Amino acid sequence: MGKISVNGVGKAYRQYSSPWARLAEWIVPGSKQRHNLIWVLKEIEFQVNAGEAVGIAGMNGAGKSTLLKMITGITQPTQGSVEVQGSVAALLELGMGFHPDFTGRQNVIMAGQLLGLTVDEIDTLMPDIESFAEIGAYIDQPVRTYSSGMIMRLAFSVATARRPDILVIDEALSVGDAYFQHKSFERIRQISKEGTTLLIVSHDRNAIQTICDRVILLDGGELVKQGPPEDVMDYYNALMADREYQRIRQEKTAQGVRTISGSGEVSISGVRLLNMKGEVVELVETGEELVLEVKATVNEPVSRLVLGFMIKDRFGQPMYGINTHRVREELTDLTKGEEVEYRFSFDANLGKGNYSIAFSLSQADSHLDKNYEWRDRAVIFHVVNCSKEDFVGCVWLNAKVGIVRHRLQQVVCE
Repeated sequence: MGKISVNGVGKAYRQYSSPWARLAEWIVPGSKQRHNLIWVLKEIEFQVNAGEAVGIAGMNGAGKSTLLKMITGITQPTQGSVEVQGSVAALLELGMGFHPDFTGRQNVIMAGQLLGLTVDEIDTLMPDIESFAEIGAYIDQPVRTYSSGMIMRLAFSVATARRPDILVIDEALSVGDAYFQHKSFERIRQISKEGTTLLIVSHDRNAIQTICDRVILLDGGELVKQGPPEDVMDYYNALMADREYQRIRQEKTAQGVRTISGSGEVSISGVRLLNMKGEVVELVETGEELVLEVKATVNEPVSRLVLGFMIKDRFGQPMYGINTHRVREELTDLTKGEEVEYRFSFDANLGKGNYSIAFSLSQADSHLDKNYEWRDRAVIFHVVNCSKEDFVGCVWLNAKVGIVRHRLQQVVCE
């Protein structure tokens, strides 16, 4: 079983003022230091237990890829240590280790040997690798003729041909078509159930929240947060929108952790989920007509205001989202002290289960442009199905069926 321990790890690269400074430091032992250390990771510490699936999130330049390279042994930490127990299969830079002039089949043999497989084992696994990659006759063509998607297909097929103790993936699955991405994630889920330890870097929130048990968030080379996927990804979402102001807080509620961020020019002063009688509801029937009431207070003058809401399921996956920009109902030239009341009407065509609603007050369509306030889990409600057919899933589509039976005429032979 695979286990990873990262103990106080830091990584720094030397920066020289000129090539001559580098040469002087190298040929004159004991001379003064002629370089500066540029730290890309500082004091990173965490453990990944056997069979656990952990996601690593963070903006570009946060140090995610560097961390994975140290875990897989490609580079060494400047300080601290990394301990890995078990066999490791890694998908880092696309096609890493593939020689462009060798055929796909030849590269499979070389990559398999690097993973610790014998030639006989590779020969046995080759039909499955070819079948899963689905690149056809290209398997015997030079890799330089492959598209990036084909390289990813073959690399992933080799890395997962035999279930590894630890599988490390760095954004490789973002390349390629939706069909193979779906197929790959199904295999990842399967080997995870079988006990493989997963370490995944991805900007795909849905993928991380679906697969991972825990998420680690890196920012500026430091580990700033780790915990349940939805809580950490909510914080990451706020961090992306609030780089300038850094006004992010998380509150513990009876339903979980609520993340609130924003610059504060406009704030949410009240939210209610109402039925058609005007009563506040927490228990909703599938298909029931609802009104979502939101009150906002203008604390400072703003030129433009957009309100949006997002309904999420219990895993934090978005079910439905809309804002006033997309329905062309944005407001302009708001003054300090104004209060705005919004009312959204909709049918709760949702499957049974727990749901939450997040709200966004922003200047434009995306809260990443100018985030006045983002509030996760502002409303929690539960959907029950007492009157509709017993369907499966998160969305009730009220599907109708039409059936026509055709009876074959019997031919009588005389």
